[in-house]
Amino acid sequence: MAVSHAKNGSLPLMNLVRTTAFPIINQLHLEEKLLRTSSENWCIINDGTVDSAIVMGVSGKLSDLVETRSVLRDRIPVVRRFSGGGTVVVGKGTIFVTFICNKDAVPGLQPYPCPIMSWTARLYAKALHDVVDFSLRENDYVFGDRKFGGNAQSITRARWLHHTSFLWDYDARNMRYLKHPPRAPKYRSSRRHEEFLCPMKGFLSSSSDFVDRTVASIEDHFSLRQVELGAVTDSPAAAGYTQSTKLLTEEELKASVESETEV
Repeated sequence: MAVSHAKNGSLPLMNLVRTTAFPIINQLHLEEKLLRTSSENWCIINDGTVDSAIVMGVSGKLSDLVETRSVLRDRIPVVRRFSGGGTVVVGKGTIFVTFICNKDAVPGLQPYPCPIMSWTARLYAKALHDVVDFSLRENDYVFGDRKFGGNAQSITRARWLHHTSFLWDYDARNMRYLKHPPRAPKYRSSRRHEEFLCPMKGFLSSSSDFVDRTVASIEDHFSLRQVELGAVTDSPAAAGYTQSTKLLTEEELKASVESETEV
C-alpha cells in the first residue's frame, strides 16, 4: 500500500484517500468493504462522479421516491446503497466525503447517529468558519434554510460510517427524477427541489478549496496518512464478505412502474 508518513503520531491514525471522478457505485462498494472488513480508520474524499446517478438508502421505497418512468426513459442509473439516509441525484458537481471509523477513534464520541452527526457538523463548521449561516438542521447541512449537504450513516458493532454528498453544483433538470419524499425535514416546508437546495459554488472559490479546508479540519482529530485509491480498490475483501450495495436492474425499475399503475 503506497502511503506517505503520518504527520502527528499523538493522534489516532486515519487513512486518507483523495480522488476525482470515481464512479459513485464503486465508491459505495469500497466504503462498504472498508466498513465491514477493515479495522483501520478511513476518510474517502471524491470530487465528482463520472455520470449522473440516483442513490437511494437501504430501506427507501422506489415508487415513493423516484420518477421511475423518466429514469427508465433517460437510462439514469439507480443505486441502492448499504447505508441509511435519503435519496439524492449525484453527478460531476457532487463532492463526497466519507468517514469510516472504529468506535473508539474519537474520544468521548458515542457511536450513535445524533452524536456522530454533531461531531461531523463541528468539523465542517471549522472548515466553513468564514461562510455565513452554515448549520446542521435536522440531518442536513445548510446555508440558512437551504440544503447543500445530505448524509447517510451505517453503524456496526465495532465501527461507524458517515457519508456526505455535498452539492458543489448540480443540474436542476436532474431534480425532476426525484419525487417529493413522504418523509421530509420540517424546515423544507414543502418547497420544491430548486427552492430547497443550494449549490456551494457561490460560497467558496473552488471545490478543491473546500476539500483542502476539510482535510485541515480533520487533522485536528487524526494523524492523516495518504493512501492511493488503487492500493485500496485492488486489495481483496475478507473471506465470506458479501456486497449489498447494488445497481437496480431494468426489471426492478419496470416492476416499480407496474406497481404504481396497479395502484
